[in-house]
Amino acid sequence: MVVLIIVGILVVILILLLLSAIRVVQQYERGVIFVLGRLIGAKGPGIFLVPPFVTRMTKVDLRIVTLPVPPQEVISRDNVTIKVSAVVYFYVVDPTSAVVNVMNFIQATSQIGQTTLRNVLGQSELDELLSQRTKINRELQVIIDEHTERWGVKVTAVEIKDIELPSTMQRAMAKQAEAEREKRAKIIHAEGELQASSQLAQAANIIASQPSTLQLRYLQTLTEIAVEKNSTIIFPLPLDLIEPFLQIARNNVAATAVDGYEGPTSTRPVPPATPAQKPYQG
Repeated sequence: MVVLIIVGILVVILILLLLSAIRVVQQYERGVIFVLGRLIGAKGPGIFLVPPFVTRMTKVDLRIVTLPVPPQEVISRDNVTIKVSAVVYFYVVDPTSAVVNVMNFIQATSQIGQTTLRNVLGQSELDELLSQRTKINRELQVIIDEHTERWGVKVTAVEIKDIELPSTMQRAMAKQAEAEREKRAKIIHAEGELQASSQLAQAANIIASQPSTLQLRYLQTLTEIAVEKNSTIIFPLPLDLIEPFLQIARNNVAATAVDGYEGPTSTRPVPPATPAQKPYQG
């Protein structure tokens, strides 16, 4: 009976030892093994055995981490105070370095992302921040990745999420955009007037060479007016009928300009001529 009890106790102890030696790691994880404080390496995924009671395992997630960077107050190179927030995408490529070389690689990556964001944006002007985000995102990614490389962390992308401008700067930019739109509208209007004047000059040359086209234009205008319901009555008067009168008027004006102006002359009665007397013949 005592033997059976001892055997049972030994079996229970072996089962406990076996259970404590079993480790299970998911497909997207790796387990960094320490035995008596000494690094053994990273194992996984799946199930494996480790020395019981003297082994410590730290699991490291290999999936991409989306790390939001809190809004940072930045003074740009042209002395504009803005608040910028960003997002950092990274993942662990070396689980051993991520555990051994840094205490908390997620917090360390967040801090290096904040400081790099302030430094890079502080060296850029506001217009560059608004128009060249792709270039700045690439520069941020390269700098942060250089710092996190020894931690076994690979930064895949850094994206500027939001740029908050002061209200005064927003109003100034709105005025600038409105002025730019008005400038473009005036330029387009002027170009349209130039093209229209060129076309009108060509049309005038054609009408001058063919006088009958002007009469056809009159008729076309009457047709367009007659389509609408209105009380306007138009009597077209060909220019050929009044051209002689216009020519006489122009000649009179030209003659007056040559002879000079003479005031009104007084009209006095002219005595009738007396017939000549004949000599007396007696």
